[in-house]
Amino acid sequence: MTPGSNIPLGATRVTVDVAAPVRLDVSALLLTADGKVRSDEDFIFYNQPSGPGVTYRSGGGTSPDSITVDTALLPPGIEKIVVTASPDAAGQTFQGIEPTATLRDAADSRALATFTPPQLGTETALVIVEVYLRGGVWKARAVGQGYANGLAGIATDFGVTVEEPAAPAQPVAAPPPPAQPPAMPVGAPPMPAAPPAPPVPAPGAGKVNLDKGRVSLRKNETVSLVKAGRPLLSRIKMGLGWEPAYRGADIDLDASVIVYGPQRNHIDSCFFGQLSILNGAIKHSGDNLTGEGGGDDEVIVVDLGRLPQEVTGLVFTVNSYSGQKFTEVAKAYCRLVDATTDQELVRFDLTNAKPQTGVMMAKLVRQFSGEWDMTAMGDFVQARTVRNMVEPAAQAL
Repeated sequence: MTPGSNIPLGATRVTVDVAAPVRLDVSALLLTADGKVRSDEDFIFYNQPSGPGVTYRSGGGTSPDSITVDTALLPPGIEKIVVTASPDAAGQTFQGIEPTATLRDAADSRALATFTPPQLGTETALVIVEVYLRGGVWKARAVGQGYANGLAGIATDFGVTVEEPAAPAQPVAAPPPPAQPPAMPVGAPPMPAAPPAPPVPAPGAGKVNLDKGRVSLRKNETVSLVKAGRPLLSRIKMGLGWEPAYRGADIDLDASVIVYGPQRNHIDSCFFGQLSILNGAIKHSGDNLTGEGGGDDEVIVVDLGRLPQEVTGLVFTVNSYSGQKFTEVAKAYCRLVDATTDQELVRFDLTNAKPQTGVMMAKLVRQFSGEWDMTAMGDFVQARTVRNMVEPAAQAL
């Protein structure tokens, strides 16, 4: 879905999953025709997880938080449920974070639609989607409206009383804040959304594509594997390399890729002990015990076109099996190469290491449109083997 688009639900009970690279607080508000809650009990969140027709479920940090709406159980007079999200970390914005809402039939978990709000920047809270009644039919609309004063600002804007006074929500897209428009009557066409504010540039934030050739990424920066408007659905190679630091001893690092499904469920792992998975769609070059020599030390080949549809995320990791810390490693990098032409597409050089034994170098995430996004990570954890990377990598998707 794109901002402002809508679809009929086609199901009485629907669930909205909200996934992101970081932990989010997800909530919902039950609104009447005037766009306000009836009372604070219409605010559904982690401390008040259920209300009439609406429930909240925590993903526990390993899977997305979700809101389930049963339109048959909604009280009379409730005409809209808005689903909101804000980063769990205090003061964190959506700069460089792309949350994705997946609307599902709650009966069988079948995906009905997905929506990723574009052009996010200094927002600290979002209204992501809304489920609303129009002409006797329940529909879902992609919204993506950002707010600068957090979840408390959104709650106040919709009539919820918060413990500490909060100023009315100020949409980031429209400084200075305009007066709150009057509620639209039922049946009226939706008001045009305010144009989104351009994100504030920050190191390691934003998304580019491959149209201009080779891309060098910084930490948390994302590249869409699209060229000339078409997704890259071919064989790629992820090359990973490193050298001993300060003329140190040989270092046995192991490159791996961990495969996940749509609920961040672990499907399989490809590493030196399992060189081919998913019927050969992912293959590993074999173990390098020293890191010596120029070029890639280990290579993982991924045939994007042969990956099963259930595969939605890949996390590329490197572990120090010998137990040495990454502060003893120099020139660690990963690079994405077109396996057909051997052309380097994307490169990420890891410049700042931490005294840990595992690092998540990059992730590939399949979008609803079918294209893949690659994000540079550079996140360190204490893990000497790929088995110990499965859980932290799932949380990082």
